[in-house]
Amino acid sequence: MTASSTLRDYFPDAVYASGCPSRVVLDHVTSKWGTLVLLALSEGEPLRWSELRRRAEGVSEKMLAQTLRMLEADGLVHRDARPVVPPHVEYSLTTRGAELAEHMVPLMLWIVENAPDILADSEAARAR
Repeated sequence: MTASSTLRDYFPDAVYASGCPSRVVLDHVTSKWGTLVLLALSEGEPLRWSELRRRAEGVSEKMLAQTLRMLEADGLVHRDARPVVPPHVEYSLTTRGAELAEHMVPLMLWIVENAPDILADSEAARAR
């Protein structure tokens, strides 16, 4: 059984339709920063803004803020703001976010293991 036939069994061509709601979620979850934030939070402990920014090296403050707001609105990330001075905000995965991360970690492991060969193939193709 292939993944495509499984999708067709459950969603006859719906996931390929331009109006399918899965496209919005797919965009949020598989964006570079969305993926890195979800993976960082999947390690278990709640993280503060500065730690997330360190882990997702290269993310701008604006992109991190947008990504966290989007993932929070999607019900994947929980924002815990404590009423203290200075402000103390921590982020963690919701139950839904943790379930999603369980599926994302194996994909990321595959990507990390195969990235060197994929990049080498891409470089070789450009050189031809």
